[in-house]
Amino acid sequence: MAPQWLRRLAATPTGAFGMIVVGLIALVALISLFWTPFDPQASVIRDRWLPPGLPHLLGTDDTGRDILSLLMAGARTTAFVSVGAGIVATLVGIALAALGALTPRGVRETVAVLVDILIAFPVLLIAMMISSVWGGSLWVVIWAVGIGFGVNIARVTRPELRRVQQSDFVLAGRASGLTTGQSLVRHLLPNVAPVFIVQLSWSMAVAVLAEAGLSYLGFGASVVEPSWGILLADLQRYIGVHPLSVIWPGLAITLTVLALNLLGDGLREATDPTLRHRSAETHTPGVVA
Repeated sequence: MAPQWLRRLAATPTGAFGMIVVGLIALVALISLFWTPFDPQASVIRDRWLPPGLPHLLGTDDTGRDILSLLMAGARTTAFVSVGAGIVATLVGIALAALGALTPRGVRETVAVLVDILIAFPVLLIAMMISSVWGGSLWVVIWAVGIGFGVNIARVTRPELRRVQQSDFVLAGRASGLTTGQSLVRHLLPNVAPVFIVQLSWSMAVAVLAEAGLSYLGFGASVVEPSWGILLADLQRYIGVHPLSVIWPGLAITLTVLALNLLGDGLREATDPTLRHRSAETHTPGVVA
């Protein structure tokens, strides 16, 4: 039987849409590891700019490569970057939020100042600066977006951790002998999970946009790596004569980012008891005197 939060997620239109689209993209990325209709990097000059149809369902590009195969292979890059950035953002966000909420006052204030300083630097600008020195790499995008949004996660969840820390059940647990680490795992993190989940979904969505944008500008994936951003950059040069070809990578990026954001909203609604209580009150018919 599916967990209760998963059933609640599937019952919400936004959550169901996000879950289905993200699941399909993950499935396509997994399938592309073993099979694509054509070799994504195989150029067949005689097949340049074939319209959508059989055997090239979405047509071909200026070098005769199959666009559907390129999109499938690019989903691997998208999944790798979004999951990697999410993991980094999770680790950085939890560490900074815990240091900023559960440590002595001097440490808390130092962490707060550090977070404020780091937030002032745009994530994409940092990634471009690092890429210009170390070369374009997916790892640069992962670390830049992960650290940048980890700081944002910490800024948002730190006040929530402080609030939950003063709750009676947390104080009772500490009085019964729980250490700070045990209290963090058992009580604090589960109670701030809804806020954390939304921030994490945003970080993964921004990671997709960052990878596409940086690859489009030449700072992200290398040319040998399949990427929706590189494909979009290649095809947009011919938008005047082959406008339909540009739609596919743009649509893939848009749907992925939208689905990740909607999935985060749906997860928050499914896991936050406060929102469920408000929703129930909203849908409860009023009593007529």
